[in-house]
Formats: sequence, C-alpha cells, structure tokens
Amino acid sequence: MAIRTCRPPSEHTAMDLRISPGTAPLSGTGLARRATAPQDGAAQDVGFSNALKGALQSVSAAQNRSSDLQREVQFENPNVSIEETMVSMQKAQVGFQATLHVRNRMVQAYSDIMNMQV
Repeated sequence: MAIRTCRPPSEHTAMDLRISPGTAPLSGTGLARRATAPQDGAAQDVGFSNALKGALQSVSAAQNRSSDLQREVQFENPNVSIEETMVSMQKAQVGFQATLHVRNRMVQAYSDIMNMQV
C-alpha cells in the first residue's frame, strides 16, 4: 500500500493521504463500493476492511481533486473558481483528520487488547 504521510507538525505544509492508482489498498480488487449497497441483487461482502478501504479511497479521491483544482487555479484556468478550490481543500483536510482519528483509535484499541491479562 502506497500512502504518503505528512511531515512532523512543525514542518508540514499540506496533509496528504493519496493512494497511488497502481496499488490496491488492503485486500481485494476492483473499485470501492459502498458497504450498504448490494450489487446486482446479490449479497455483498460487508465488513470493516471493506468500509475502511472505501473510506481511504474516498479521502484519496478528495485529495486528488483538491490538488487538481489547485493546479488549475495556478494555471489561471477561468473555469475553476477559487471558492470551489478552497471548499475542496477543506473537504480533503477534514477527511484526512477523520482518517487520522480513526487510525489513532485503532492503535489505542490494539494497545488496550494487547495489554489485557488473560
């Protein structure tokens, strides 16, 4: 899994959690699907890993869209507004922060389980 991470808080300029297009995060192949929507009337495999994979791909897509809009604004494309670009950047940042919180909770839960006495 190729995930770019940001530098320490004192050095970072932008948060980045993009998934490179050639790699598939976690297990499974194909495009991300919503965990609640069955496909072709058949029961779809619903689980935590599929939900996490979909969330990571959603955050990655938001960051890619934000970068594309930023690039277009820099090239002074008249079809791209600065307002749309700023909203896209905020959506990507909120998604990244939510992903970090989920990761931190997962690490804490793992630590709690590992420290349990059997």
